[in-house]
Amino acid sequence: MAQTVSQSPVSSDEADSASPTTISGGHLVAKALKAEGIDVIFTLCGGHIIDIYDGCVDEGIDVVDVRHEQVAAHAADGYARITGRPGCAVVTAGPGTTDAVTGVANAFRAESPMLLIGGQGALSQHKMGSLQDLPHVDMMTPITKFAATVPHTARVADMVSMAFRESYTGAPGPSFLEIPRDILDASVPVEQARIPEAGRYRASTKSAGDPEAVEALADLLVRAEKPCVLLGTQVWTSRGGAAAVEFARTLNVPIFMNGAARGTLPPKDPHHFHLSRRYAFNNADLILIVGTPFDFRMGYGRRLPKTATVVQIDMDYKTVGRNRDVDLGLVGDPGAILSAVTQAASGRLTNGSNDRKAWFTELRAEEDAAYEKRLPRQLSDASPIQPLRLAHEINEFLTEDSIYIGDGGDIVTFSGGVVQPRSPGHWMDPGPLGTLGVGVPFVLAAKYARPDKEVVALFGDGAFSLTGWDFETLVRYNLPFVGVVGNNSSMNQIRYGQEQKYGVDRGRVGNTLGDVKYDEFARMLGGYGEEVREAKDIGPALQRARESGKPSLINVWVDPDAYAPGTMNQTMYK
Repeated sequence: MAQTVSQSPVSSDEADSASPTTISGGHLVAKALKAEGIDVIFTLCGGHIIDIYDGCVDEGIDVVDVRHEQVAAHAADGYARITGRPGCAVVTAGPGTTDAVTGVANAFRAESPMLLIGGQGALSQHKMGSLQDLPHVDMMTPITKFAATVPHTARVADMVSMAFRESYTGAPGPSFLEIPRDILDASVPVEQARIPEAGRYRASTKSAGDPEAVEALADLLVRAEKPCVLLGTQVWTSRGGAAAVEFARTLNVPIFMNGAARGTLPPKDPHHFHLSRRYAFNNADLILIVGTPFDFRMGYGRRLPKTATVVQIDMDYKTVGRNRDVDLGLVGDPGAILSAVTQAASGRLTNGSNDRKAWFTELRAEEDAAYEKRLPRQLSDASPIQPLRLAHEINEFLTEDSIYIGDGGDIVTFSGGVVQPRSPGHWMDPGPLGTLGVGVPFVLAAKYARPDKEVVALFGDGAFSLTGWDFETLVRYNLPFVGVVGNNSSMNQIRYGQEQKYGVDRGRVGNTLGDVKYDEFARMLGGYGEEVREAKDIGPALQRARESGKPSLINVWVDPDAYAPGTMNQTMYK
């Protein structure tokens, strides 16, 4: 619904306090963002976009300025993941927008709803070679759900709301709007501008899918002897965690989690399994995949045996059955579908009908065996430090309120098998694009949006260097966090692949970094820094970083010749 501003006669005595009769494009942007629930924009300044800042000040929207536009885009993505509301980044034209491309592409593959607003040269100077003029929409179209140019000032707010709506069609994702400078700076009579009202123009996205498919899945689950369930990122995106927990308890099924769904069930929960996923897939008679695609992380679906019945739930129709046929597919909101299946199955359950004690015992034995096999390395006192020991110390350090952020290649792959968040929404990683450099901007978004939460980030030394200068932004905005750099002076995930393909004598080409003292870097910028070379010193250093009340970096020197199993098993190195 549009907001219509009536034109009533205004006396001269009231003129000073009356609402303005015209409004600029930048102020229309701000009003539309406010209606969307946006309370902060992440940005790097430029002459094309400053009227948006002026509008944000009037609307009470915070303006957080960073040192690189990639950081702004990643932060908007991270903000959406943490809050469940869309994020927003505002950048200038030309290089400002191209710098943000990586952040938008990462949000696209991660299905994260955000809006990037980019500047553009004046429409009146179209094709004249104006400052920073580039075909932004053409570049952004393949990596967004919606990309457009705003053609008239009166359409500004309308198109901002349109972009947000497009972000939520099917599985969510990013949108892009470019606003030419003369469109943004111009003013139009208020009554000509459509200004959406908060909460008045959104349809529900909580579709529970096809009722017949829900009934069919309920029957399959009740009859299955060895079911297993993998919860993916969309479970958190849809805020379906509570529904997933009730589903697991009622149907008595083992649950595995990946991506942002980690933490849906806490560690040591009887339905929570972590290390036995491959065994479960190989031996299950029913496999339910919820909210994660059959991409490289799933071996393109080939890791699921043909002997099992495979069911897939996803927010996007085109994802269901891609790369691997499924026996049943359901499209809709994962939380709503799981709730509907729980309700449908409840009426079919009888005493003992879902007693899967033998199956749970079998999986738990496999889980325990995998843990015991890894434990000596996880507790190793070796020097240089075994990366699994670093991951273990971080896991022991986390609390119920710790948001864990992983930014790196091999070092974060090590952590994936060890670090377990204690609560839903407390795990953040780049997602399937595998983008390095998300760590600092994700910390910025997470700590800004949830100042009551502790944020713990593990960086590879290569990953941190990509966006690390915005550590200064965290200091400037007084956003303390506990940062750890697993430092092996290498891009080790790539190094492993090169050694496998070309031999050890060529394993150091193009992937070796300097021995950077990131602890000194942190102190230089006003944060807390500490160096660790012995495993026994990791835990105390983490505690001192927590107590410092500052943005921190603990520089941990890890073994450069240790590789994560996940790195060694990657299909690209086979």
